[in-house]
Amino acid sequence: MNAPETTRYLTLDALRGFAVMGILLMNIIAFSMPEMAYMSPSVYGGTDTPDVIAWLLSFLFVDGKMRGLFTILFGASMMLVIERAQAKGENPAKVHYSRMLWLALFGLAHYFLIWWGDILFLYAIIGCVAFLVAHWDSKRLIRVGLLIYCVGFVVFLLFTGSLIYLQALAIEAGPGSAMDMEYQEAMKDIATSASALAKDIAIHQGSYTTIFADKLAEHWWGPIGMVLMSFPETLPFMMIGMALYKNRFMTGEWETVRYRKFGIGFAFLGLLLLIPLAALMILNQFDPLIDFNSSVAWSMPSRLMMTIGYAALFILLIKALSNSPLLHRIAAAGRVAFSNYIGTSILMTFIFYGWGLGLYGQIDRAELYLFVPSAWIIMLLWSKPWLMRFRYGPLEWLWRSLSRFEIQPLKINRS
Repeated sequence: MNAPETTRYLTLDALRGFAVMGILLMNIIAFSMPEMAYMSPSVYGGTDTPDVIAWLLSFLFVDGKMRGLFTILFGASMMLVIERAQAKGENPAKVHYSRMLWLALFGLAHYFLIWWGDILFLYAIIGCVAFLVAHWDSKRLIRVGLLIYCVGFVVFLLFTGSLIYLQALAIEAGPGSAMDMEYQEAMKDIATSASALAKDIAIHQGSYTTIFADKLAEHWWGPIGMVLMSFPETLPFMMIGMALYKNRFMTGEWETVRYRKFGIGFAFLGLLLLIPLAALMILNQFDPLIDFNSSVAWSMPSRLMMTIGYAALFILLIKALSNSPLLHRIAAAGRVAFSNYIGTSILMTFIFYGWGLGLYGQIDRAELYLFVPSAWIIMLLWSKPWLMRFRYGPLEWLWRSLSRFEIQPLKINRS
């Protein structure tokens, strides 16, 4: 079924809105604290009861799931763009790769000029690979996607597990031994030292040029590192998103009972797998090695299941509230998700970085979530009124114009 240029799916728009809003629940930590605090409250942000509860809720219900949903939606949207190009007689490959080229450049600008947690460059690179299998049917996309995911899971298990083995050898060899020194070197980026934390905070509380210079000197490889680290998870999620668009799951065309079965089944099973990991981390007093293994490798099966489950549950919600004004504001936020994503980065770095209000490292974990609703309100307030006057969001229009090498009409002509 070809989708003409004017076709819009409420489920895709609203899902994207939920995803761009929900991803801030985890990104708020990365905006405001040293990187490894994202995995563990013991690194930074406090281990008082409210902080641990905040970490627990995010670990169980948010971490990786909203990013996964965003990635699935990217795969589904990619198929929609391909269908529209075919319907208009355009070359789908030319349209797609032009979009990915500019998305990669936007991602690099986002990383170096605004915030280190960029995912746009990652999506552009993986999107180039995913296009090569866009002609596969939905079943093949899911089978191969799951196979890649399983291989990635095993690779991450071996990688993170090797650190546990190295720790055992270091303990046996004793403090000061060559093996102990090798272990300490391997752990220096995971078990962040007090001096490293102090340096990170000083940099991010510094001037804009200080932060920019640090990225160029110390973290210029960040976008490439993100691709290498995230490839085994991102490509399968994109492929699954492509498949779920092809089989009409993402467009809300399945029967309600099937969405309910997928949503409750996958979300509940994934949660059951995560609860023991959370308990293990707490009982081990957030040991860095346990935290790293749990966040990177051991939670992969649950992330996949809960992401699919969330997609189904959100679609059920969207279908039930299809006439709700609030839902249509969320859908509008999803239509301009690119602008909202970059806009959120600008707002949050202004709040936390030294070139703005300088609150980086100054606020406890639980209290950070007080900033999230304000960002959501801004998204909901501006997105719909803007789309009542203009065809695209500001950055969506710029991306589209650059990709097509032609200024696209922006204002809606109601005459």
